[in-house]
Amino acid sequence: MTHAVRLNGSATIGGVSVFSHLDLCLEPGKWTCLLGASGVGKSTVLKLFAGLADAVDFQGEITDPGRVALMAQHDLLLPWLSALDNVMIGSRLRGENPDPERAMQLLEQVGLKEHAQKRPHTLSGGQRQRVALARTLLEDCPLVLLDEPFSALDALTRLQMQDLTASLLKGRSVLLVTHDPAEAARLGEHIKIMTPLDLIDIAGPSGPIPRPIDAPDVLATHTKLLNDLRGPL
Repeated sequence: MTHAVRLNGSATIGGVSVFSHLDLCLEPGKWTCLLGASGVGKSTVLKLFAGLADAVDFQGEITDPGRVALMAQHDLLLPWLSALDNVMIGSRLRGENPDPERAMQLLEQVGLKEHAQKRPHTLSGGQRQRVALARTLLEDCPLVLLDEPFSALDALTRLQMQDLTASLLKGRSVLLVTHDPAEAARLGEHIKIMTPLDLIDIAGPSGPIPRPIDAPDVLATHTKLLNDLRGPL
């Protein structure tokens, strides 16, 4: 994505307001982290950018983002396909020749090479999420939308997948929806808190991503995000 992508407007579902007067701009080649309470509309924003929000009545403007890869909250793996075939499903649906070598390489990088021929029902929740992550990374799109992509992972695997994803998506435009302030402090080049009323910009730590978890400015941003999300006691 060589240009900024912007969503500016209001959304309702079934006549119920999801958000109003939201103005969100994604800078090219940067990671934008979006936090906020459940139900505030974060996932709806992702679906609107991806063009998959048929149930949403949106009034406003969205810059055409071009090709987009979306990793939703649920892994959406096809139960009759192997992990490897699930990773390659995007190519098959578009009528393109899949790249099994690259798909296997990604499965190896997410620690699932030995599970490549297994079907989803034999995998744990965290393993399924890593298959979905590999599928998203294989799409090789300039804009990548991630909806809590590491939520089902244990703490160590989560850090490892954050590192891997930041490395493989270097130079791409990424919108990461997360409930984890520590994750946003590690990965966010632009950090925003979405509320029912507005979008709050949070100054992020310095330095390239992924940042060390124990860096003083990362810890300070983590604390600030926790306090801002919690609100007054």
